[in-house]
Amino acid sequence: MDKDENFVIEVEHLWKIFSGCVKDIDVTDHSSLARAEEEGAVAAVRDVSFKVKKGKVFVIMGLSGSGKSTLIRCVLRLVEPTAGRIIVSGEEVTSMNKQQLTDFRRRRAAMVFQHYGLLPHRTVWENVSFGLKLRGVSREERREKAQEVIEKVGLVGWENHYPSQLSGGMQQRVGIARALVQDTDVLLMDEPFSGLDPLIRSEMQDELLRLQNEFNKTVIFVTHDLNEALRLGDQMAVMKEGVIVQAGTPQEIVTQPVDEYVERFVQDERRVADILEKEEKYSGIKVVDSGKSKTRKIRAIGIVRGDKVVP
Repeated sequence: MDKDENFVIEVEHLWKIFSGCVKDIDVTDHSSLARAEEEGAVAAVRDVSFKVKKGKVFVIMGLSGSGKSTLIRCVLRLVEPTAGRIIVSGEEVTSMNKQQLTDFRRRRAAMVFQHYGLLPHRTVWENVSFGLKLRGVSREERREKAQEVIEKVGLVGWENHYPSQLSGGMQQRVGIARALVQDTDVLLMDEPFSGLDPLIRSEMQDELLRLQNEFNKTVIFVTHDLNEALRLGDQMAVMKEGVIVQAGTPQEIVTQPVDEYVERFVQDERRVADILEKEEKYSGIKVVDSGKSKTRKIRAIGIVRGDKVVP
């Protein structure tokens, strides 16, 4: 690894094959893989490689069944990879033994799930501090750290409530707080907002952007929603049938899709870009990447009128 690049996450030639009773699949042998698939094996992730720099949000998107959720679970080895290497902060996750992997999950990487994954019999405070309890942190320190993060995500006054007493958006805030309190280098988010209604979803995106400005985590964020990907991502990858078919900045993918599959994904955004380019030609309006400020970018593509970026 080039140290100057400061990559926190490196995934190299990763495969995940759900093989059932099929054994001894050589992923480097196309005929062996083809025979296994004929016998019912499913290659959910196929020879995937990517790198994520420190403090960046890497968005993985694709249709249902494209392999994106399997891929993010492989990073924590919640799903065991079939082949390939995963390196996080210089440590090779794929070579860790059971104890090392447990410690890695508790201290180096945290995950926020689509369906929250909260413990229903524990209060907000207990859910948020649960990871610290597993680390052996004292009750007093757990309470102090958890309270700090509960304040950050806007749940003050709800500390003693149970998940069933919270709205979906509030439950997701608990999930985010539980991940943040562990103070890990890496945050993995698997479609965390997909079950929320549009207004709450937008508010949670705002909250994530605000928190990311403050905590500067290295994030892998899985979604099937293009607008969400454009709003949140520094880098973006589009998956199809277990393969990353295109990776780049959100603007690159919207304006330069590599094939028909990606083009269909981004066609609405491309239509907006074409309209804006015509406006630029005839009225002097300029198409720009709105970039990142203290509030980060609003969209991947915007228009400038005076000093204002208009989404």
